[in-house]
Amino acid sequence: MKEPSSEGPPMSSTDPRIDLARPLSFAYWVPNVSGGLVVSTIEQRTSWDFDYNKKLARIAEDAGFEYALSQTRYAASYGADKQHEATSFSLALLAATEKLKVIAAVHPGMWHPGVLAKYIITADHISGGRAAVNIVSGWLRAEFDGFGLPWLEHDERYVRTEEFISILRGLWTEQDFSFHGKYYDISDFTLSPAPVSVPGRAHPDIFFGGNSTAARIAAGHVADWYFSNGKDFEGFTEQFNDVHASAAAIGRTAPRFGLNGFVIARDSEKEARDTLREIVEKAHRPAVEGFRGAVQEAGPATKDGKGMWADSSFEDLIQYNDGFRTQLIGTPEQIAERIVAYKQRGVNLLLTCYLHFQEEVAAFGRDILPIVRELEADLARKHGVELGDPELAATSTGGH
Repeated sequence: MKEPSSEGPPMSSTDPRIDLARPLSFAYWVPNVSGGLVVSTIEQRTSWDFDYNKKLARIAEDAGFEYALSQTRYAASYGADKQHEATSFSLALLAATEKLKVIAAVHPGMWHPGVLAKYIITADHISGGRAAVNIVSGWLRAEFDGFGLPWLEHDERYVRTEEFISILRGLWTEQDFSFHGKYYDISDFTLSPAPVSVPGRAHPDIFFGGNSTAARIAAGHVADWYFSNGKDFEGFTEQFNDVHASAAAIGRTAPRFGLNGFVIARDSEKEARDTLREIVEKAHRPAVEGFRGAVQEAGPATKDGKGMWADSSFEDLIQYNDGFRTQLIGTPEQIAERIVAYKQRGVNLLLTCYLHFQEEVAAFGRDILPIVRELEADLARKHGVELGDPELAATSTGGH
C-alpha cells in the first residue's frame, strides 16, 4: 500500500464552500454483515448479530458519533455469507439508542419511494426524529435479475434515483403532492403524519453516493449529503468541485460531503502500517476477486470511466469501499491531523470502519475525537471564526 502523500496545499480556507465554524460529524458503518468490513482472514472482533450491534450503537453515541449507516445487500456478498436487512435493522438500532441517527441504505427499484417515505416517517416518530436514508442506485445486477426486477443501465439508474429522491422530499414536505416522471407517477398524495419537526432539519436526511459523473450530477441536483468512497485529497477535491458545479447549474445549494475511511489507530505509525500490511497479506483472494468481477460493470461501463471502483486496485477492494485510500492510518495525532486536512478540502462527515468495532469506536471517541476538536477550534480561530458546539451542530442538518 502506498504511503500518504502531500498532494498540494489545501483548498483556500476562505473559500465560502468550506465551513470551518461547523464541527465535523462522525459516522460508522453498521456491521450488519458477517465477516467484518475487510475481506481478509485477519482477526476481526466484530459480529453481525443484533446484540453486538445494539451495544456498539450505544458505545458510538457515547463516544460522540452522530450517525450510523446500515449496509444493504440482499444476496450476501464480499465473501460474507449472512447479512441483515438494512431498514429493519436500522429501526431496531434507533429504538435501542437515544441520540444516534441511523441511516438505512436502500435501492430504488427494490422499493417504491412512497412506501419508503411512509416507512421512514414511522421510524422517525419512533426515534424522535433520528431516521435517515442513503439512496444507493445499485450495481449488483444479479440481485435484480434474481428477483425478476427490471435492470437499468448505468446512467438510467441515476435518472431513476433523482426521481426517487425528489418524491421522498415531496411526500415529506408537501400535501397533495404530485410527480409525473419517467419511472414514477404520483398524483395528489398526502402522507400523514409528516416527519417529526426537528429544528434545523427540513425532513429526514437524504444521503446519496456514487463516483461517476452521473452520480455527481444527481447529487448536486437532489441530495442533502454526498457520500464518497475512500479518496486521497486530489480525488475528493475533484468530486467536491463537480458536485458543487452540478448544484450551481440549477441554482441549488450543494449537499454536504461525507467521506469513507478505514481507521487503523495504534501507538506508533509502524504498528498501524504493520496492521494494514497484515490485512493485505491475509486477504481472502477468491472473495476479493469475486467482488472485483462483480463490480467491473459499475465503473468501466460509464462513458468516462469515473464510476465506482473504476480505478480500484486489488488492495483497495479488500476494504470494499476503498477505505484504505483515505489513509486514516497511524497514531491518534496523525489521524486527527489528516481528518482536519480533509475538512479544509470540504469534508463535513467522516464515515469510519474498523477491524474491532466496539473497542475501536470507543478508542476513536476517547483518543482521536478530542484532538480533532482542538485542531478544528485552532483552525477556525486562525480564520476569524469560532468553532460551534458539536452537540448543537448535530441537531441541524440543513436539509434541502
